[in-house]
Amino acid sequence: MTAPKLALTEGDLSSITADAVVVGTLQGPDGLALAPGAEAVDAAFDGTLVETLRTLGASGKDGELVKVPTFGKLATPVVLAAGLGKEAGEEQVRRASGVAARALGGKKKAVTTLASVHLGAAVEGTLLGAYGFTEYKSDKGDGPVAKVDLHAPVSKEARATVKASTAIAESVIIARDFINTPPNDLYPGSFADRAAKLATDAGLDVEVLDEKQLRKKGYGGILGVGGGSARQPRLVRIAYKGAKATKKVALIGKGITFDTGGISIKPAAGMDEMSSDMSGAAAIVATMVLAAKLKYPLEIIATVPMAENMPSGDAYRPGDVLTMYGGKTVEVLNTDAEGRLILADAIVRAGEDNPDYLIETSTLTGAQVVSLGKRTAGVMGSDSFRDRVAALGRAVGESAWAMPLPEELRADLDSRLADLANVTGHRWGGMLAAGIFLREFIADGVEWAHIDVAGPAYHSGGAYGYTAKGGTGVPVRTIAAVLADIAANG
Repeated sequence: MTAPKLALTEGDLSSITADAVVVGTLQGPDGLALAPGAEAVDAAFDGTLVETLRTLGASGKDGELVKVPTFGKLATPVVLAAGLGKEAGEEQVRRASGVAARALGGKKKAVTTLASVHLGAAVEGTLLGAYGFTEYKSDKGDGPVAKVDLHAPVSKEARATVKASTAIAESVIIARDFINTPPNDLYPGSFADRAAKLATDAGLDVEVLDEKQLRKKGYGGILGVGGGSARQPRLVRIAYKGAKATKKVALIGKGITFDTGGISIKPAAGMDEMSSDMSGAAAIVATMVLAAKLKYPLEIIATVPMAENMPSGDAYRPGDVLTMYGGKTVEVLNTDAEGRLILADAIVRAGEDNPDYLIETSTLTGAQVVSLGKRTAGVMGSDSFRDRVAALGRAVGESAWAMPLPEELRADLDSRLADLANVTGHRWGGMLAAGIFLREFIADGVEWAHIDVAGPAYHSGGAYGYTAKGGTGVPVRTIAAVLADIAANG
């Protein structure tokens, strides 16, 4: 899908020719109010725009969109009033811009005054709201609006904001495209090839290990999980080093391209959504492309394990003991707890690079959805870094909540045969137990965070804000914010 072209403009709104002009509305203390930036549009209506919108039932609530014909008062035929809710904050602008962009599908040009409220959020919301995945449809539909003028003061800083926010949105779209690609086309080999091409085109160093190399190097977790599929596993390593890099960051993402549950097979209902079980890997690959674009003064190395979890005569079984990369042994009690096994191998390999920080993300546990719902990620890890990641995620509009790693759950991962088991054997604290399992493989002295996005990575309902049905690209923007914060503050 082609994305809208964006351009800054500070021209007279009354004379800008477009198919629509977007303004923001608020739920003010005295009722409906216009957001900043809409003054010229209101003046064209002789100060009656609010009254007109009220007549049409507008309230300014989040997600609302009301259309008003201009009757020649402006060079645009219609005003789109996008509700911000009770405040014109960054996330509110992002959501309202997404709603407006979706409504503008098929149009040639629009101009948005939301850019004057928060420029970066308007850019991200517009590009992400316009997103659609039509690769497999015969009828591609109207497509997104072709061009959007961002009505805001033009300056060097503004241009830099547009460039950076566009890069972030484009990386989210890369992740969404990966997630939305069906598993007959996106499997470990093809995923690795696509990731390698993206990274190479971005000027990054890439290494791809196939099943023979994985076996030679002892990646028992990845081989165990991927052994049941005719499509054998891969491990992708992508490296970036910015100028004057002062910190090293390891990034890891779970790349299960389809998850049947293996021998511990899942119920049929909803299994089609398990094509999104590689959302963590998609986010990490996309973030590496973003790092190359934004040129963070960091060294960043991604380690991305990819496998398909299938039942067959070659599949690993409950009761098997796997020897992980690095030598630890794990008793498999449930083959549907496969993500932590491939991640353990990747975490140990990443630790050999001696990073200062390690960020891992995965659609790891159904327990995350039970605990926090479909839109809030659970963040575990080193206390201070965990809190930092969760706070930065919330700041960019990707809801995240810090979760503990209770020590009493560690004993429940003890195995009668191996160093540890891959599940506790009970349902209590499943998200936390998975975090504790991963902690067993973290190198000493590394500040780390695990972001469980089992719910937030995939949206199965109707579109809202800047989020379409399907892959969301969460947590690309969170990780980008964390990298920027590390670059600025260490």
